Amino acid sequence: MTVVDRPRNVLPIPERRHVGITTYDAKDPDTSFPPVVPLRPPPGAPNVLIVLLDDVGFGASSAFGGPSSNPVAERLAAGGLRFTRFHTTALCSPTRAALLSGRNHHTVGMGGITEIATSAPGYTSVRPDDCAPLAEILKLNGYSTAQFGKCHEIPMWETSPAGPFYRWPTGSGFEYFYGFLGGETNQFYPAIYEGTTPVEPDKLPAEGYHFTEDMTDKAITWVRQQQALASGKPFFIYFAPGATHAPHHVPTEWLDRYRGRFDAGWDVLREQTFARQKELGVIPPDADLTARPEEVPAWEDMDDALKPVLARQMEIYAAFLEHTDVHVGRLIDTLAELGVLDDTLVYYIIGDNGASAEGTPNGTFNELISLNGAARLETVESVAARIDEFGTPTAYNHYAVSWAHCMCTPYQWTKQVASHFGGTRNPAIVHWPNGLIARGEMRTQFHHVIDVAPTVLEAAGLPAPDFVHGIQQRPIEGVSMRYCFDDPGAAERRQTQYFEMFCNRGIYHQGWTAVTRHSTPWMFHAELPAFDDDVWELYDTTTDWTQAHDLAAQMPDKLRKLQRQFLIEATKHNVLPLDDRRIERLNSDLAGRPVLVTGRSQALVKGMSRLPEGAVINLKNKSHTVTAEIDVSTAPANGVVISQGGAFGGWVLYTQDGTPKYCYNLLGIARYTITGDAQLTPGIHELRMEFTYDGGGLAKGGTVVLLLDGAKIGEGRLDATIPMLFSADETIDLGKDHGSAVSDDYTPETSDFTGTVNWVQLDIGHDSHDHLITPEDRLRAAMVRQ
Repeated sequence: MTVVDRPRNVLPIPERRHVGITTYDAKDPDTSFPPVVPLRPPPGAPNVLIVLLDDVGFGASSAFGGPSSNPVAERLAAGGLRFTRFHTTALCSPTRAALLSGRNHHTVGMGGITEIATSAPGYTSVRPDDCAPLAEILKLNGYSTAQFGKCHEIPMWETSPAGPFYRWPTGSGFEYFYGFLGGETNQFYPAIYEGTTPVEPDKLPAEGYHFTEDMTDKAITWVRQQQALASGKPFFIYFAPGATHAPHHVPTEWLDRYRGRFDAGWDVLREQTFARQKELGVIPPDADLTARPEEVPAWEDMDDALKPVLARQMEIYAAFLEHTDVHVGRLIDTLAELGVLDDTLVYYIIGDNGASAEGTPNGTFNELISLNGAARLETVESVAARIDEFGTPTAYNHYAVSWAHCMCTPYQWTKQVASHFGGTRNPAIVHWPNGLIARGEMRTQFHHVIDVAPTVLEAAGLPAPDFVHGIQQRPIEGVSMRYCFDDPGAAERRQTQYFEMFCNRGIYHQGWTAVTRHSTPWMFHAELPAFDDDVWELYDTTTDWTQAHDLAAQMPDKLRKLQRQFLIEATKHNVLPLDDRRIERLNSDLAGRPVLVTGRSQALVKGMSRLPEGAVINLKNKSHTVTAEIDVSTAPANGVVISQGGAFGGWVLYTQDGTPKYCYNLLGIARYTITGDAQLTPGIHELRMEFTYDGGGLAKGGTVVLLLDGAKIGEGRLDATIPMLFSADETIDLGKDHGSAVSDDYTPETSDFTGTVNWVQLDIGHDSHDHLITPEDRLRAAMVRQ
């Protein structure tokens, strides 16, 4: 019996030892051993490509009636199937963990984003060993595996160069990874890893660099190489762009593609999208458009002076989504050129949740401003003055809440709101020419993202393993979708599905939904009710497709039955205890999760770079010092000694023409630069910055003193500081400023220090004002990483 036809319920597939005669001389005629057979899946197993976009609502893509032209999605749908009742978890990390495990997000410990993990089993952000991911199962059955783009599944304390790397993509079944680890990244200056090694883009934004294009290039190169060297071995590609998560960035030639198309506003666009959805058949002819919640502003209520900016936000977003679809198409075209597309099972999932309502009611030019609780610093006049910069490397923009609601047409609510379909219903397209008879059809069976993994396994002829690496596995909780691929009338096999995110919760059971919204994404300061005081709604989705008509008052017994069903499912899948705490979840000690760095002092050594913000001690809202030992080889010295953050918020200690400088970048609104009055001579020096915080609250100013070899060489003031977060993706770097530049005195490519940075020590004072940070502000900062 060869490797390929052994039982596959135990992985890795156990080797079988030779039993029989052993000869002394290999030339002996009795010498006989079975040939070494390479590990392969069962005959006929297809290639697999899963495309997962980020923060795209049901009503955004033209393939489902939206305003953004997505010809690739339309082409794949015409040759395959549109699933019109496909669901996600309403948030990114949980959806990704569920997708890649075939199990509900709480089952695999991802009840929220990794940054707010607790010690409760459903919320640890630690994938249990008895829930092996799909990539690991496929790899151990002979697939080539690769992941490109966004990860955001690694526990926060495991994201530094110190590892451990077990839960990184290359420790989770992917043989190759090229992408970023967090919830978002700057598309022009991304923080990229290849495997577990940080790497830099090979071009600058001025030279046409964009991360979506870059990751597509890498995916195309990988699959070409795989086909050239192992064409008989099927592949699994997980292609997860950072698009269309904020910041909404597009290349220059895309900036005006949608100019003028959204001047009528979101309410008109929502009606237009609704009509197109009926024409396409992605919603029934008798479906009703849900009402706009009173928390979501109407277009007519917005300041007329702001409306051109609001329209521009949507123009950039629509272009961003189309740009992404084009690059998905480049990968699809490569598979066709290689002759393998027909034998590739493609899932094109348009969004890991509903559209993002985290951009505030007015939207923002720099998302970090609002996420630091400083939205007041953005005025209509200041944003309007920079309207032409939206979407470019000098912006970090996000659109307004009402655009997000519009992008979820025809449903209620948005991302984070797992109770309603606006947060959880996403377009899904399946394309597999050699595996499908049907073409260009709709499928209306109710399905969930956990159903993808078992579908892939069934298509490949592989069982869900009982043991992986010696550990007995929990059953996969998804159900395969293949039963309805060629049978539009097949009875749906997913009869029940719970939903919960930030205590917004719901239950689907045999066509009925009972739902309750506990919190609102952009209302961080709202007082939350007791769970028992939450108002539940009831919908019969067999007659009310969009959840437009609440039947709770008419059918209280039915509602109570479904509420009980939710509690049963919540108990089964580690949803309980419900957790809407703020301080406790954001304080690692109280939440019960580890942190990478503790104490009031930290030493960084030569060669350290690309350290995430969570990998260094927190210098915000307190006095602190930064001390560096530098070796100046030749004068004048130039370049960055240490930087944190980037063009949209951060600080840097550097030298310019031999003069030490310190620059504090206040969210791109102001840059405070303190210049020393001494020159660095060749040799070893100690350069030090001392900051004395004013105190009395968050984001206050303070005094900066520069010292060289113990002597004061400069002094200045910061009028204000950043309270919560320097960046969602920019890092701490020694000897260079990776990503975008904190200061205007240099560019990233000219930021290399001309000498050597031997070490840097960070020390915080004893005047911490952390107790003044409200729970709501802490949550706001954590949520940026979705």
